Amino acid sequence: MPDLKEQLHGHLRAQRAALRLKLEGVPEREARLPRTRTGTNLLGLYKHAAACELGYFGETFGRPSEIVLPWERPGVEPDDNEDMFGTEDESLADVLAWCESGFAHADATIEALPLDAEGTVAWWPADRNAVTLAQVLVHVALDEARHAGHADILREQLDGRVGLRSEGNNLPEWDEGGWRAYVERLTRIADQHA
Repeated sequence: MPDLKEQLHGHLRAQRAALRLKLEGVPEREARLPRTRTGTNLLGLYKHAAACELGYFGETFGRPSEIVLPWERPGVEPDDNEDMFGTEDESLADVLAWCESGFAHADATIEALPLDAEGTVAWWPADRNAVTLAQVLVHVALDEARHAGHADILREQLDGRVGLRSEGNNLPEWDEGGWRAYVERLTRIADQHA
């Protein structure tokens, strides 16, 4: 049985993989295109996850990297939100490579430290910014799971791809007619309760 650190790290890697999978086969324009009123896009979700990991598994534990965070670039302010999209001067390949470097740095920190290693999250309030590696692993994995859910919905709206496209994706194996009938049933139920 794997130890707790291996399990937590595995859960974090699974969320990264789910986010990355949602970009698979998507043309660059579609990966960048905002799909909500607040600009949420598939590439931005992945970039944001990497930026968060760089902070949480870098600065928090005194292990900063040489990788420049989006808000540390010249002329960029934190409120510019540049961790949530690929900028004009970044190609899809650039963003993916940057993310992979960020995830590698996070992995190195996780592998180097014990679960009870102490850190400080500088951007959290002082009364609760003292953390352990275990707490940060759980926090970041849950945050990325939330974003993977966002990506699931965006990808389904884009081209109908759902689930992990692997064994055990927990979705019924219905054809288009089966899904249509299901949605019609749910609509009837909602209308009955209007």
